[in-house]
Amino acid sequence: MDWNRIVGINVRRFRLERKLTQEQLAHDAEIDLTYLGGIERCRRNPSISVVGRIAATLGVHPKELFEEE
Repeated sequence: MDWNRIVGINVRRFRLERKLTQEQLAHDAEIDLTYLGGIERCRRNPSISVVGRIAATLGVHPKELFEEE
């Protein structure tokens, strides 16, 4: 399984469902905008704490970011 791909796709999907820009999500989750972009492009491997902050900002449980569609 390509976890970077699964997490990246889910972060982008949840972000778009909530009509947030990458900049808004990055700011609210207190992460760098380019780092978030790398996560969504499946090129960055976020730490557990970053996954937790992104999930909290998106209003989802962190496990939802690891679920395949």
